[in-house]
Amino acid sequence: MKELLLPAGNPEKLTAALRYGADAAYLAGKVFGMRTAAANFSDEELFDAVKYAHALGKKVYITVNVTPHSNEYDELESYLYLLKEVSPDALIIADVGVFALAKKILPDTQIHISTQAGAVSHADCSFWYNFGASRVVLARELTFKEIEIIRDKTPAELELECFIHGSMCISWSGRCLLSTNITGRDANRGSCTQPCRWKYNLYEIAEEKRPNLRFPVEENDLGTFIMSSRDMCMIEHIPELMNSGISSFKIEGRMKSAYYTAVCANTYRIAMDKYISSPENYSYDPLWLRELESVSHREYCTGFYFDSPSDNAQTVTRDGYLLEKAYLAHAVSYDEESGRATFRQKNKVVSGADIELISPGLVGRPLTALDMQNERGEAIESAPHPSMLFSIKVPFPVKEGDIIRGV
Repeated sequence: MKELLLPAGNPEKLTAALRYGADAAYLAGKVFGMRTAAANFSDEELFDAVKYAHALGKKVYITVNVTPHSNEYDELESYLYLLKEVSPDALIIADVGVFALAKKILPDTQIHISTQAGAVSHADCSFWYNFGASRVVLARELTFKEIEIIRDKTPAELELECFIHGSMCISWSGRCLLSTNITGRDANRGSCTQPCRWKYNLYEIAEEKRPNLRFPVEENDLGTFIMSSRDMCMIEHIPELMNSGISSFKIEGRMKSAYYTAVCANTYRIAMDKYISSPENYSYDPLWLRELESVSHREYCTGFYFDSPSDNAQTVTRDGYLLEKAYLAHAVSYDEESGRATFRQKNKVVSGADIELISPGLVGRPLTALDMQNERGEAIESAPHPSMLFSIKVPFPVKEGDIIRGV
């Protein structure tokens, strides 16, 4: 069984991930995670997250994947004792010292080796397995062929996890010093300011001892983007993924929106289920890419599954993100008799607007926001206020949590 693993930067995103098809979610507490800018989960929310996921028959993996310094180990020990009570399905760890302490405090909890550890070989993966890890999150810089070699040469019990969608890093497995050097915020401790995405102007390209060496750079009016990676998107290659020996398909994005989480989970779930139901009759649906184009992203590519970093660095050709469609509201109830659905507003909705409804297992379906009423049943021209309840007539059944978006 292949696992679909989604990011959860806060409880709202966890709900979106699991409601829209994720088998598991990875998240962090307020400390020792690699995304300190995300809201993350309080201690109480960690307990709630695991309880909620387990009630649905799904899993939660908690990241403890920074590289702590010696003076932080007392706090780390206390945090691991808390996580022992939380009882997640696994911890995601990159540092050997953290691994050893986690094994001591949580001997019965599975440990997944973070991509921050940079595993790129069967020998590396086998070491972690013999050390007690149940899964290795491989470095993004591997091709399908290299992954297949690792699978063939490692114990069958060792699970392999790979990123299949989302942001990539110009530095190997995310181990970068740019942020630390430029801003003093350590990327390897969860505080990356993403200076690789900034605009740069190049003034000197000759290396001092190699005056004839020239670094090929293309620059336009906006600058040059030789350090800014594209985003990965493997939706067009589900058969290759399903037959690669990868156990868990991971989507990046704890800093992204709940809408991003829902759409990515839903799209890959639809594609994976279609393949599982009938591999011989599987066909790619272009509507899936349309769904993924609706979320915030940079130019898409297929990562390094088909090209090694030395052959194709996968850097962007234009600046900035392609912005996602507006997440307008989510459903809170549906009355089958009247065909009216009640929604909670996220962004302004205007009566008569063309919109789309996203439901688990279905791509966006077009409709018009007709006969809009407030919660007292009074006709309104728009729903302009944050979190206000409103209802509209809908031509098909609606489930709690379904999302409407702009077109």
